[in-house]
Amino acid sequence: MRWQGKVYLTCLILFLYFPIIFLMIYSFNSANNMIEFKGFTLDHYASLFSNVHLMSVMLNTVSVALLAAAIATVIGTFGAIGVYHLRQRKIKTTITALNNVLMVSSDVVIGASFLIMFIAIGQVTGFGLGFTTVLISHIAFCIPIVFILVLPQLYDMNHNILNAARDLGATEGQVLSKVLLPQLTPAIIGGFFMALTYSLDDFTVSFFVTGNGFSVLSVEVYAMARKGISMEINAISTLIFLFIMLGIAGYYILKRRSNKSRKRGLPS
Repeated sequence: MRWQGKVYLTCLILFLYFPIIFLMIYSFNSANNMIEFKGFTLDHYASLFSNVHLMSVMLNTVSVALLAAAIATVIGTFGAIGVYHLRQRKIKTTITALNNVLMVSSDVVIGASFLIMFIAIGQVTGFGLGFTTVLISHIAFCIPIVFILVLPQLYDMNHNILNAARDLGATEGQVLSKVLLPQLTPAIIGGFFMALTYSLDDFTVSFFVTGNGFSVLSVEVYAMARKGISMEINAISTLIFLFIMLGIAGYYILKRRSNKSRKRGLPS
């Protein structure tokens, strides 16, 4: 890479990360504003953790994200495996295309569609907006993420390993659990963390499907920001950013260990 490319890449990274770093620094500002930095303090974090309502909202957000990511990972993984083994090429292409459409669809369209569906169901069954509606919506937009990460891994896999396992007498269940899923583990873990990140960051879909008695952090921060900038928003944003960074770092550590173990298992 030439020096022009390095300068451009450095400027781009600084442009993207400067607002986040600025926000994180001022989360420790003793002054209750983002204009001048008077000194270091943890008061905003203490205020955040003593705020029962915000802590409840954070628990709601993490619970929804973990459940949605876990369920979407299972559905997306087995969905990708099922599509991969389909013999009808037209059906396989159609399902993959529909999945890609969900990936590029506007969040407003998805959120409004879910809202209309839940309202229609609620008029018949009395089903209201809340935890369940948010969870279902998050699972729905997380599944395509996992699907699109796992499917290419299936095509890149050495399929002779599967045939060798069958020739040695392994059942289809054993091939799935002992051979196929371990080969897909890096993509599955990556899909889980991507789904988790998308769920934590989502605002638009959550804004449509949350009820009066339930809220997630993105919606709550939006409501707080409309009333006025609070340093608790900086503290919350800093914690979320660090949580996501730790998750990404954990994924790369697991991926590196998996690659090392594979290399050790290969014959020299």
